Order: sequence, then C-alpha cells, then structure tokens
Amino acid sequence: MPEIYGNTAGLPPSALKALERVYRRRVPLDRIATPELIRSLAEASRETGRQVGALVHRSGSIDFVVVGSATGLMLPDIGRLRAAEGRFRALRLVHTHLYNEPLTHDDIVDLTRLRLDLVAGVLLDREGEPTRFTYAYNVPPGPGRAAPFETVGPVPHGQSQPDFGALIGSLEAEFARHSRARAVKAKDGLAILIHVGEKSRRGAMANAEARLGELAALAETAGVAVADRVVQLRDQLDPKLVLGSGKLAEVVMRAIELDVETLIFDADLTPAQAHGIAERTDLKVLDRTQLILDIFAQRAESRDGKLQVELAQLKYSLPRLGQKDDALSRLTGGIGGRGPGETKLELGHRRARERIQRLERELTQIAKQRGVRKQRRDHSGLTRIAIVGYTNAGKSTLLNALTRAEVLAEDKLFATLDPRSRRLRLPSGRVLILSDTVGLIRHMPKALFAAFRATFEEAVGSDLLLELVDASNPEHPEHLETTELVLAELGLVDRPRIRVYSKADRLTPEERAVITDRHDGIMLSVHEPESLFQLRDALSAATERAQATHEPVIETIERVESGY
Repeated sequence: MPEIYGNTAGLPPSALKALERVYRRRVPLDRIATPELIRSLAEASRETGRQVGALVHRSGSIDFVVVGSATGLMLPDIGRLRAAEGRFRALRLVHTHLYNEPLTHDDIVDLTRLRLDLVAGVLLDREGEPTRFTYAYNVPPGPGRAAPFETVGPVPHGQSQPDFGALIGSLEAEFARHSRARAVKAKDGLAILIHVGEKSRRGAMANAEARLGELAALAETAGVAVADRVVQLRDQLDPKLVLGSGKLAEVVMRAIELDVETLIFDADLTPAQAHGIAERTDLKVLDRTQLILDIFAQRAESRDGKLQVELAQLKYSLPRLGQKDDALSRLTGGIGGRGPGETKLELGHRRARERIQRLERELTQIAKQRGVRKQRRDHSGLTRIAIVGYTNAGKSTLLNALTRAEVLAEDKLFATLDPRSRRLRLPSGRVLILSDTVGLIRHMPKALFAAFRATFEEAVGSDLLLELVDASNPEHPEHLETTELVLAELGLVDRPRIRVYSKADRLTPEERAVITDRHDGIMLSVHEPESLFQLRDALSAATERAQATHEPVIETIERVESGY
C-alpha cells in the first residue's frame, strides 16, 4: 500500500483511497502537471477538506503524496540540501489551495530552502473545483533581481504550460555558470552571522554591533567569509529557535540568495535549539563556542594543545550525544568539523566519558612533566614574566620584538595557542624568562578555559604580569574587564603587574592623551623603538622590586575547573 505522508489523522477510508489514487498518475517531462493529476489532487482535497500535494520526480513518477491542513502543507524529509553545484532536487511540488489563494510565504520557503525544481499551486473554488494555476521557480542572483525566485500567475486553469524540462535545464545551466563565476576566497565558504539581543537592555544595538564585529573576526580566523550580518532585538529569546520564526524564514531566503550554507549564532545554543534551527533551515548551524573550538582545533600545534582541544570538544558535545542533532550531523568537514570530528558523534555516552577520562590522565601526566621543567627554571633564579591580555592584543608580536623569538604573529584572534617562553636580557644585564599565554575573550567557553588551564600556569607561576591592551580597539575597556575577571579567577589580581597599551601607532596624539590621562600604563608600539626602551626600563625597575620582595608562588589552578 502506498504511504501517505503528513496529517492523516481522522481521515475516512474514502479519503485515504483518494490519496492513494494520486500515486497512479504520471507526468511527462514537458508538463508541470497533467489534467489527470490536477483532478486527482482536487478530488483528494474535497474528500479530506485539506491541502493535498504531490512531489513529482522528473522521471514522471509520484514520489510522495502529502496531506496537510486547510491552509498549509508540511513536506516530509526528502534528503539533504544540494546534491551538486547548480543542481536542483529533481522534484517539483504540485499542491492544492482550498481558498483560491496564491502561493504563500511557506511555499516559497520550501522552494528555495529545499531547492525544489518548482512549486505549483492549484487554486480551488468553494466547490473544490480547480479554477486557476500558479507556480514559482528558483533563479540565480543577478542585476535587477530582488528575490531568488520568480512567480508566474495565477492564470486560468487549462492555460498552456511551458516546457518544464527545457525550463529547468536552462535554469540549472544558469546556476552552474553563476556558481563557477562566483569566487569564494575563504576555504570554508560563506556564513551569515546572527545576534539576538534583549530589546530592554540599555545600549542593546551598540552591544550587538560590537559582538558581531568580534564574531566576524573569529569567523575570519576560522576560514569563513562573512556574507551578511543579522541583528534581532526581542523582548525575550525564542526558547526553540532563538530568532522568531518569521525572522528565521527571512534569514533562509537571504542564505539562498547569497549561496550561504552556514549560520553562526553569537550565543551558545542548546542541543534542542541547534536541532530546531537546522531542521527549519537545512543549513549548517554553529554557535559561538563551536566556532572558537574550531579555531583552537586548527591552531593547536603541540601534543598538549591538541589533547586540550579534543577534551574541550568532547565535553561540549557530550550533552548533545543523547539526541539526533541535525546541526552536528552535518559537520563532516570544514568549519566546525575539525578535531575529533565525526568520531565524537559516533561515540556513545560511555565511550565518550572513557575518552574524556583518558585525555585527562594524559594531560595530568603532561602537567607533571611541565612541572619538572618549571622547577628547573625556578632553581635558575630567573625572574619569570607572563604576557597576558585579550586575544589579538599583540602578545606574540611583543614577544618577537623583545626577544627576536620569531613565533607566529598574525592580526587574527587566537593566532597562537601554545605557550612560548624566551629569555630576555635587560640593559642592566639581568636575564628574564618572558612567556606568552593564550589570548582571552569575553564569555570564553568554560570547557575550553578549563582544558587550557595548563597554558595559564605560565601566568600563575610568574613573578610579574605584563598586561597587554590593544589601545586601538574601541572595545578595550571591555577587554580590560574580561582580563580582570580571569586574573581574579586565577588568584592573580594582587600579582605585580605592568599595563601596556599596544598598537599606539594607530592612534592620534589626542587619542593617546585621553588614554594616558584616564589610565596608568605605558603607551607602546613595536614600530617605535623608544617605547620599547621605555618598557625595558619599566621591566628592570619592576623586577628589582619583585626580587626584593619575592615570596614562593603557590601554584594552584583547581578553582579554574568550576570558575570562569
């Protein structure tokens, strides 16, 4: 017996038989729909009092018969988005409208989101007889096109139809040419960034712009090109979709128009939210934590760092293994799919926990080995200085400028993750150990912060902190707050500290004066040698004071596990 999809509850046997008869129809490739198919759909709608649709394959067969409500139709799962570049689904939807209404917004969303060949509506009168016919199909973006689709009709029922096969063939050829011509420089494609904020919060729009700016920088570091940014301010977040359903439908339309396959949310999505959004959009869905984890998976170089990233990813994914998550199931590579990748999705809860325990044991052993090396450094009597600060503040660049270390330094967030230590000889002849640490970021994922506690041990075991602040970033006051919060979690607020405002060459003299008047610190640019001399003098004076009042540092990091 042919399967009937959708809202079949309460239907009498006569209605079910009318629906089954739709499967007997065949539609040649040169027709959108035959009179026989239209009559069968109209008859089934009269029997059910609901919309009835048929998903017609290009071969002419009816693949799915679907029954909905009086005003809508919910299509079954017909597979993943885009089988190949420039190709449609090879299915067209022909369905009835009971109230003689034209194609709805939901019809257009199904057309564009599922990449259907075409969506056609058979408009019925009060007696359930077909009166008019309308259809829509996808078109590639181009000059003068306001939407990624075109609609024809409604036209009188029985009017001649275009050659369906020729129409779809020309459209697919045009989409293929557009796809080849479109240059995507980013290795992981295009994404739309989404921020949803509370309308009642003071400065909500300014905060949204700042957050999206940082999210865009994270996306660039991860290898994603940002195609668009979306901001929605609401009284409260939608518990299932975060965005409102109408706004999410607009985002889907925009994604189709821009050929975007990834949505990145500036929030931590629950498993239910990620599943709900992915189900509605048929796009890859990432949240802020997944994006940061992906960056760490790309950037970690040492065995220690790679183990820490895998541990953080497993801890993040463990609560999501209990249900089928469409968002995670698509992470077969590219953005969001590095590190353990598919392995973490295939692991059961028991195996995932076993792997987490194994990683924690390995990291504990590595920490012991690191402790032995640090004891050797302690016996050397050298003063240890840790460079701390917000990500992309210029920590690696400063380490290179002071010690000629030649470590990787890029104008990106989290360009380097693994701690680097180098010797620095001051003009006085004193030798210091200068260590770089991983950059901080607001709302840093807890699992990641705990996993990377080893790199913060460089700061915990230091005699002096060199706090670096990007003076050219308008968000630097918030960066200072984030740094202060982390230092408090590590118990380092009272540790001797020198604050340095970096990238001063990007400021005007007036802007420099404002910062120096409001804050204590050294204004520095690695392109201005005199500022480096000033920093070396400050380091000499600070290390003399630290050496005179030196007390053994108690290295403890346990509170990080449940802290930030």
